[in-house]
Amino acid sequence: MARPKKTAKTSDPEATSLPKAPTGIQGLDEITGGGLPRGRPTLLCGSAGSGKTMLAAEFLVHGALQYDEPGVFMMFEENAEELTQNLRSLGVDLDKLQRQKKIAIDHVHIERNEIQETGEYDLEGLFIRLGHAIDSIGAKRVVLDTIEALFSGLPNHAVLRAELRRLFRWLKDRGVTAIITGERGETSLTRFGLEEYVADCVILLDHRIVDQVSTRRLRVVKYRGTAHGTNEYPFLIAPDGISVLPITSLRLEHQASSDRVSTGIDGLDDMLGAAGVYRGSSTLVSGAPGTGKSSVGASFADAACRRGERALLFAYEESSSQLMRNMASIGLDLAQWERQGRLRIDASRPTLHGLEQHLVHMYNLVRDFKPSVVVVDPISNLSMDRDDRSLKPTLMRLIDYLKQQGVTALFTSLTSDAGVDVADSQVGVSSLMDTWILLSNLAGNGERTRTLQVLKSRGMAHSHQVREFVMGNKGVDLVDVYLSGDRVLTGTARVSQVAQEEAASDLRRRDHERRVKELAAHRKAIDAQIAALNAQADERAGEVEFAIERERLHAEGASSRARAIAQSRDVPPPRPRPPLVRPTARKEEK
Repeated sequence: MARPKKTAKTSDPEATSLPKAPTGIQGLDEITGGGLPRGRPTLLCGSAGSGKTMLAAEFLVHGALQYDEPGVFMMFEENAEELTQNLRSLGVDLDKLQRQKKIAIDHVHIERNEIQETGEYDLEGLFIRLGHAIDSIGAKRVVLDTIEALFSGLPNHAVLRAELRRLFRWLKDRGVTAIITGERGETSLTRFGLEEYVADCVILLDHRIVDQVSTRRLRVVKYRGTAHGTNEYPFLIAPDGISVLPITSLRLEHQASSDRVSTGIDGLDDMLGAAGVYRGSSTLVSGAPGTGKSSVGASFADAACRRGERALLFAYEESSSQLMRNMASIGLDLAQWERQGRLRIDASRPTLHGLEQHLVHMYNLVRDFKPSVVVVDPISNLSMDRDDRSLKPTLMRLIDYLKQQGVTALFTSLTSDAGVDVADSQVGVSSLMDTWILLSNLAGNGERTRTLQVLKSRGMAHSHQVREFVMGNKGVDLVDVYLSGDRVLTGTARVSQVAQEEAASDLRRRDHERRVKELAAHRKAIDAQIAALNAQADERAGEVEFAIERERLHAEGASSRARAIAQSRDVPPPRPRPPLVRPTARKEEK
């Protein structure tokens, strides 16, 4: 059986106005504001199979083990051996508790055909027998199961009513906290219709079948002198005992972390401020079939395992083997994390349990496995009926519980394939989520394109753009936003536009190369012309220099001959002529 804390927290001052005896049953003490009325009788009524005997037995066992209050269990239908075997399945050893004088069990055998009426019917013998059992162990708690069996042989209803009042008064006078179980009546809470009026507290248990799923519920019909929860609350008989799941049991007192963790998708992390989601937050991924919700959830779990953390994945559409095979096709090796003990996959069909049983099962796995990341895929499959009003309260309790444990959670939710309203998350829990991501299928150009957008993300700056969502053999990724004019292109339109722009860019590149080559050839031709002109200038300069030298030599020869002739005739030599000025090559060109 579960061993909750001894005291139940409550902030209502009226809830603590009367002394109470805590039941030790998870959730029930929160509904009743601390437990059952101490020293007073409580009526526990319900149909067959609703859990009356089990709840009463837990009340006694918790009192003996946790609150040092011994108890007496007086039965009128089952015997002690049968009760011992039933509680042994919950891990309770009644034989040991009896030896330790913490529990006393008394079976009163009543058969109508064995009763001989010799006078007025009264319960004096029962009081003596019960009083002895109480005194033998100093009992503080008493259970009578069931009251119909006690009065089955009494046809006189007037006497019956009188003895019922007397029984309840006797229990009050002894100062014991008592639970009296009774069967549900056709027109009243109990068969006799009187017990609910004389009892100080009345709790009604109900066992119903909805869509072929078994559900148990509890309601506190009345509780004199104290405030209490008046709604119907689901409860579950689990392997460790009864768990009542009140929606009011989880207060918004969890601590918010400023640490960020990766979603496992780089592009999505970039959209969430380049750092991912807050640790301990809740994320909802909504989308139509085939948009990649399970792949996002698997990437989220894979990223946690890569960080050395533990991840717990609840799968309601695929088996563990099928999920690992499918994720391997996009490069996610989940099997390695399962072998290393970092990943645990819990796969089941929604019809395996009712909502409450699913919730308690999740609680137990989170408590035992202690993951840092939990993925639920998808939450919309937890109920076969979309309009199931109990689904949202159940998810609310799960979300709050995970936040209290500091677990980062990702939930996927199925939406309709067409006409999706982005404000509709199918199960109505988007307002409870810190981050909401919508995956969509866009049909166009003869194909479907996956897109992703962040509808909200509390406490952080995030992108408002629609990104293309792609899956390949290297995992999940987002394609950068591609703008063409005033449009965002995706899929084939994006690929076609990219191809066109690449072709245009290639043409521009080739045209640029051609122009550069033409310019280089032109420069080369100009350089060749300059070289030819320089060669012509050099050749002209050589010819001018040669002519000048020839004229100089001719002049010098003529002068020499004149002097020689003069000397031979004794004629004075002629005056020397001024030297000829040699023009430069530049002047010659001019």
